[in-house]
This record gives sequence, structure tokens and C-alpha cells, in this order.
Amino acid sequence: MLTISMSVSLDGFISDRSGGLDWGAPSPELFAFQLEHVRSLDAYLLGRRLYETMLVWETDPGMRSTPASAEFADVWAALPKTVFSRSGVRVDGAARLADAPLREEVERARGDGGTRTVSIGGADLAGQALRLGLVDEVRLLRCPVILGGGTPLFPELASPIVAELAEIRLFEPGIVFERYRLPRGA
Repeated sequence: MLTISMSVSLDGFISDRSGGLDWGAPSPELFAFQLEHVRSLDAYLLGRRLYETMLVWETDPGMRSTPASAEFADVWAALPKTVFSRSGVRVDGAARLADAPLREEVERARGDGGTRTVSIGGADLAGQALRLGLVDEVRLLRCPVILGGGTPLFPELASPIVAELAEIRLFEPGIVFERYRLPRGA
């Protein structure tokens, strides 16, 4: 299964105009929920910018200031990651640079029989997977803020994709988790 799992503003942006993410800071309950999601993954495919953003969880000791954040750092550092980069980036730990087209990397990450759970992140990379019909689920953490601009999560599509709402859950302070199933090959 391939999932897109991102925090988004009410108007569908994953970062504000200056690249900021402060508007999506999780409560302790939401952080625990996100930890469980990352713990359930077998692999993560991500673009260079997201890789560099998340690298602090592996390199900055300050990110281990609480037991929950230390646990997240351990889980994230151990998670196999495939990084897609056009400009080249040095990767460390459990990360490797993609050496095949996206479809092949997704198949590799899903494993034989496609039974592994994989998440894909970074708006551009996730959008490519969506256009190729590779995404099985979209998991949104919709934050109660209208940014009015920034980096949109979803790309322009040739035709609409009708999703099935599979789960909805409310977190403080007003963040809504929405999980949608996409039709195969959509």
C-alpha cells in the first residue's frame, strides 16, 4: 500500500509562502498518533526538501528532549527511506538515493506481492505518484488555518479522482484527520 500522509491547511497547502510549517505543530495526542503511523510503515519515499527537513530527527540531539520525541527520532532514523533528488544530495543512515524511475522505486518499496506499507512525501513527488495511479490512500491532517498561498499538496490532474472517505478523527486544537481510499490505478 502506498499512502500520502501530510499536514495541510484548510486551503490545501503543506507549507506557507516562506516555507514555514509552524502553523501545523502537533499536540501531544496528535504527535503520538503520528508516531504510531510512522511506526506502521515499512519504508518512506521522499523528495530532497522533505528529506532535508526531516533530517533533524536523525542529527539534532535537541529533537530528543522528551521521551515521545526521542522515540519518534529512533523510529524515523531506523525507517528505510528512498530519497529522490535532481540536484543530488548526500544521504546517511537508513536512506538511499533513488536509482530508478518512481514507479519502479514504489514497486521495490512495496516488496514482493505489494504487501509492504509505504508512505510518500513531498508535494512534487507525491503528485507524481498520484498522476501515475500509484497511491492507495491519502491521509490528511487538516489544520484550522487558511494560508492563502504556499506549496499546494495536490497537483493539477487531467481528470478528477473520486476518493472514498474511510476514517475521520478530531484532534485538539481543531485538527481533523481524514483518511481516504483511492480507486486502484486512479
